[in-house]
Amino acid sequence: MITSLLIANRGEIACRVIRTAQALGIRTVAVYSDADASALHVRMADEAVHIGPSPARESYLVGEKIIAAAKETGAEAIHPGYGFLSENADFAQAVIDAGLVWVGPKPASIRAMGLKDAAKKLMADAGVPVTPGYMGDDQSAERLKAESDAIGYPVLIKAVAGGGGKGMRKVDRAVDFADALDSCRREAASSFGNDVVLLEKWIESPRHIEVQVFGDSHGNVVHLFERDCSLQRRHQKVIEEAPAPGMDEETRAAVCGAAVRAAQAVNYEGAGTIEFIADGSEGLRADRIWFMEMNTRLQVEHPVTEEITGQDLVEWQLRVASGEPLPRRQDELAITGHAIEARLYAEDPSTGFLPSTGRLDHFDLGEEGRIETGVEEGDAISPFYDPMIAKLVAHGDDRDEAIGTLTAMLDGVEVWPVRTNAGFLVNCLLDEDFEDAALDTGFIGRKLDTLVPDNEPDDALWRAAAVVALAAEEQPALAGFRLNAATAPAATLSFGADRRRIVLDDAEDYAPASGFADDSRVVLFEGGQVYAFDRRARGSHAGSAGSGSLLAPMPGKVTSVDVAAGERVEKGQRLLTLEAMKMEHAMLAPFDGVVAELNVEAGAQVQVEAVLARVEASE
Repeated sequence: MITSLLIANRGEIACRVIRTAQALGIRTVAVYSDADASALHVRMADEAVHIGPSPARESYLVGEKIIAAAKETGAEAIHPGYGFLSENADFAQAVIDAGLVWVGPKPASIRAMGLKDAAKKLMADAGVPVTPGYMGDDQSAERLKAESDAIGYPVLIKAVAGGGGKGMRKVDRAVDFADALDSCRREAASSFGNDVVLLEKWIESPRHIEVQVFGDSHGNVVHLFERDCSLQRRHQKVIEEAPAPGMDEETRAAVCGAAVRAAQAVNYEGAGTIEFIADGSEGLRADRIWFMEMNTRLQVEHPVTEEITGQDLVEWQLRVASGEPLPRRQDELAITGHAIEARLYAEDPSTGFLPSTGRLDHFDLGEEGRIETGVEEGDAISPFYDPMIAKLVAHGDDRDEAIGTLTAMLDGVEVWPVRTNAGFLVNCLLDEDFEDAALDTGFIGRKLDTLVPDNEPDDALWRAAAVVALAAEEQPALAGFRLNAATAPAATLSFGADRRRIVLDDAEDYAPASGFADDSRVVLFEGGQVYAFDRRARGSHAGSAGSGSLLAPMPGKVTSVDVAAGERVEKGQRLLTLEAMKMEHAMLAPFDGVVAELNVEAGAQVQVEAVLARVEASE
């Protein structure tokens, strides 16, 4: 067994690897950027090394700095986690060439599966079913159009070096093919430096099914069953579960067997995932499931596999990297129960999933189920990295029990002032089609309007906020919920443009909500949502979000301004666009009113919480 390990990553996966390594008696080394100097993974590790400025391209993506840190600290091995350099064959080779142990597959295996067209050819040769399509060397527009016509519309154009939904276009009609091809190639060249594409038959009711595989240096390969990752938003997974709902034993044997053959075809060692696309229009059938791609690393969603098999996949990685055989044979692995994972993101669904950054002044994810996170209360969410702050995982005897447990976990999420998607996740889990396992990758897109929570408090929440406000006045240190007064107490509160005086005839009759109060606001948590009521007198809180001011949620650049000062606007109307974290985010009017202030112009660089504009409510 290796004795010391550097984790070339950050956040929850770094913490996850550190926990298992330390349980095995392995000394751990963390690396960190400027933004992560006091991060949880740094505090957990036995040793930590600074590797550069906050941008990942200057720190976590610089392989030379990672290897130098390992040499400096005497680390014997490097675990890449996921993302960053985890699927970079050149980095894996550099680690090996430096005399270190690479906790992952051989560089040759990474290269073999790295380009989608070559990987699909390899899989077809290995007898793994692949989607009907074209993966040829002739990349002329004429040949691609002819192949697309032969496949039949709709077709999907995909960049061979793509990922994360980039370099992909669905084409419904032959007349649209040329424009879609040009757009896809431009995006692929910009994102990946490679504009080569492949064509696939578009699957009308696609389900994302993937199989966890593991190989060792002794020629053994096993699978640890499948996961269903069909709930996605913009091609990014949101909720994952194992096993796949509706998967019968015959289909499971066929799909998992194909995954093992895929891994064997590239002499695979370590953790990997074979991703398939399934036509779910008639249920899951072995003849309607095709290879899509292989991820040559540990997946974000690996905990659901751990929950149904009782295995620690990070421990498996470390043992395999140490030269040991796989801890279990195929006949020693079985499915027990059902597990579901939800990704908790620092983002606000009510503003188009705009990322949310800042300090976690209040952070409580409860104690039920399994929680994987890389932050604690008092830590900061940085604009430099992926906004996922935690994974909540529930296991039950069956799917219904797992859904119930995960829903309760998300209901209890309390995060402030950073916003999260917890309420959105609750609505996904409670959706009737989700409960019936009527899933496909377009599920969220079709239902988005109903899945995004209503951000307006109901009358019960107004009363609960008044109870908290009055309790804070009587016992500021406790901010309790029980009141005893000779006369009916009242509290005046604001929520956005809505201002009310709430009279409580019998405060004890009101069911308390979870929350707290300070001098300026009452914050309530309900159903995964957060509601912030303003306690201050009207006019004393200019510049606050509740007064109609639009604050920059993170540092960024204003790319467009769509209104003028004095202009009348409607709730939800776009006022300006902010570019941050490589994405554009529309800043919307919080209510009907007039643009009272407009403090920026196109091209302006702004800092977090800068007041971009202010809307005064219509009388």
